[in-house]
Amino acid sequence: MPTLPPIDRVSADDLMSLATERGSSPMQVGAVLFLDTRAGLDTGAALSVLAERIRRVPRLRQRLIDVPIGCGRPAWVDDPAFDVSRHLSSRVCPAPGGEAAVLDIAAGLLGTRLSRSRPLWVAVLVTGVGAGAPASPDDRAALIIVFHHVLADGMGGLAVMASLVDRPAESLPRKRVNRRSGVPITTIHPLSRKGSGGMPSVGALARDAWAGRVRAVPHLPASLARAVGGLLALRGSIGAPRLARTSLNVPTGPRRRFVSIRLDLGRVLAVGHAHHATVNDVVLTAIGGALHGLLEQRGERQETFVLSVPFSGRRQAAAGELGNQSGVIPIRVPGVGHPFTRLDAVATATRAAKLAPAGASTALLGPFFRLLARLGLFQRFISRQRAIHTFVTNLRGPAEPLAIFGCPVTGLVPLTGPTGNVTVSFAVLSYAGSIEVTLAADPDTCPDLDALRALLEHEFAALLHP
Repeated sequence: MPTLPPIDRVSADDLMSLATERGSSPMQVGAVLFLDTRAGLDTGAALSVLAERIRRVPRLRQRLIDVPIGCGRPAWVDDPAFDVSRHLSSRVCPAPGGEAAVLDIAAGLLGTRLSRSRPLWVAVLVTGVGAGAPASPDDRAALIIVFHHVLADGMGGLAVMASLVDRPAESLPRKRVNRRSGVPITTIHPLSRKGSGGMPSVGALARDAWAGRVRAVPHLPASLARAVGGLLALRGSIGAPRLARTSLNVPTGPRRRFVSIRLDLGRVLAVGHAHHATVNDVVLTAIGGALHGLLEQRGERQETFVLSVPFSGRRQAAAGELGNQSGVIPIRVPGVGHPFTRLDAVATATRAAKLAPAGASTALLGPFFRLLARLGLFQRFISRQRAIHTFVTNLRGPAEPLAIFGCPVTGLVPLTGPTGNVTVSFAVLSYAGSIEVTLAADPDTCPDLDALRALLEHEFAALLHP
């Protein structure tokens, strides 16, 4: 009798992503790869190459299914109807082009809920980006990739990207041209994956669920220790009084807007090293000062900010090992005072936070959030929370320049979105000697995003070029 493949279930951290997706904002993340296309780019050939590379990432050909009560967590199964052309597309960048226009397209994609009936991702190749007049629109293109947070966390997203970019021996296929019309032929093959693709039987799901519970028994002491460690790490935030009301925390709507800042990684590293601080410490310090300046412009006074910062439970991920393995820790960041005094305070706070077990907060908060979601109370909770002011994610990206479709990747912009009553959030990604800081906001509740970007640029200048 043939051995059935193991049932691939979501993790506890993945469950948290699913349970907390309520309201108008889908839990979706992504990235924009800006490409130098001065040597030429054939859109049809590029999409064909990308479709072929999807084979490297099995999760991109799988959909998520719910299971009957008592049969464990949701599971990933091969999608028998998988058609890559439903996920890949191209479009021309609207005039006048430039990065801002691409980020507007990305904001629309991030705010459009992906269908659970298909694999949870989409990619769009944007041509004619240019750099705005007077540059030629053919100078640049962009690849926007968006996926549901349950598919991968930030580390997993980088693993997906690594599977899609060029490898040394790879190049674009030759352009095929219709002999009669002379028009290039564009083909995206369905790439359907063979296999049952359907839901495992209820019996198989139930047996697997109970086997998993039995396997978990020896790990209960370690899980309890992790939860206790998480409680100790979070005791300061749990026992702390609720934050004062500010305009940073009001219920958000479905719309999103992105702007970004690019920094020299070497300079940030040098400043951090001089103050026994990390790149993340420098970024958090600048964000604290910028938020103080923004509220001051709005006629509000707030001197300290609580930033939710993720700590990953792994140093790297492979394309076959996606999902979510991270927790969050609240960091208190000063918004006033000399920049380097604030940096020293932030470095001290983050060093203390890193002593906690990675993912400890998920061990505690995950079950609580899932219970709220089942009771229909989670959206109410996150729309009224006063524990944090904003989220800041920070990932270490590729150190060496990448290429895709034979085109150099000149910029790599991370995409996340505010949720609940967090009106603006930040995503930070290093790449090939630079750091990209993306500011994501609900334009209805944070209409002054450009002012915040200017304030953040000023804060970075004070730290990096005093």
